[in-house]
Amino acid sequence: MKLLTFSTLFPNSIRPNHGIFVETRLRYLVASGKASAQVVAPVPWFPSTHPRFGSYANFARVPREETRNGLNVAHPRYALIPKIGMNVAPALLAQGVKPVIARMLDQGNDFDLIDAHYFYPDGVAAAALGRYFNKPVVITARGSDITLIPQHRTARRLIVEAAARADAMITVCNALKTGLTELGADPHKIHSLRNGVDLVRFQPGDRAALRAELGMKGFTLISVGNLAPVKGHDLTIQALTLMPDTSLWIAGAGPDRAKLEALAAELGVSERVRFLGSVPNTELHRFYAAADAMVLASSREGWANVLLESMACGTPVVATRVWGTPEVVTAPAAGILMDERSPAGLADAVARLRATYPDHAATRRYAEGYSWDDTTNGQLALFEQVLNARRR
Repeated sequence: MKLLTFSTLFPNSIRPNHGIFVETRLRYLVASGKASAQVVAPVPWFPSTHPRFGSYANFARVPREETRNGLNVAHPRYALIPKIGMNVAPALLAQGVKPVIARMLDQGNDFDLIDAHYFYPDGVAAAALGRYFNKPVVITARGSDITLIPQHRTARRLIVEAAARADAMITVCNALKTGLTELGADPHKIHSLRNGVDLVRFQPGDRAALRAELGMKGFTLISVGNLAPVKGHDLTIQALTLMPDTSLWIAGAGPDRAKLEALAAELGVSERVRFLGSVPNTELHRFYAAADAMVLASSREGWANVLLESMACGTPVVATRVWGTPEVVTAPAAGILMDERSPAGLADAVARLRATYPDHAATRRYAEGYSWDDTTNGQLALFEQVLNARRR
């Protein structure tokens, strides 16, 4: 089957970690030999690459087309109006992409189905594009598109309308399926297909050698994620005051770095906090495998891939009990869920983990139960079902 994968959450040469979970799922799907894909990954239009525009200039640096892991990726531009443009974002996104898809079809690059990721604005735009080009649409819900964005009235209405138009929907955890159903989507059209983990890229290493190479000493936590409030890095830094023999390494970039550095200094834990900046996905396994535990203090998550990545490297996790996370951490070998999302709750969970610390090999075996095979087979079956229904 021929897919058009459509999402603003897709890596590019300027932001190689952006939406890498979408690319990874697609790579495994195409590797099955039963599907091919053209990728349309729009980026906001911006007029200049001048450094004075900061991160906005990165949009202008993204190439119009590129090839990633054997996938042909188009990056059309669309208008994005900061702050006030949320309600019209789906329409602007669809309008920016429509000529690109039309040109593909004119050139003979037809496709069977639109495989859209993230419900808003992407899924809403995809539903409109499917109607315009007379193609079936499957939308994958991934997290804040269901846990946060529907708090806005117009966005909620558009998400519900897109769910009604979609031929099928995928959620990356059962909790999101429940949330989408509560919004008013037809539960019979929703299929829960959890994410997997790349068991080749993420695997245990020589811990002693890696710790020596990285300069990691004492009990060390690794936290991976954007430096934004939702990820709860501030809670983890505060928890260090209750764990005097523990260090924290943070892999990620984002708007809160200066604020987090100031917090660490204010609390007197700066010497035990190391900010790594953005770490390429291909290098993360070294940090996971060297650390004693991975911590994720998020206030919301769909299906946090970083948890399985850490486990695949043999490193257990400490995480908040939110949305899909309890579906990832289900056994002592995987790690510990916090009883409460607070610095004290985090410190208590770390103490409990240390008291009953699992064997690294057992943690790896747990992760091996989450290969991409089941997800790939589930997608293929669902897409075939959708196409058969459309033919009928």
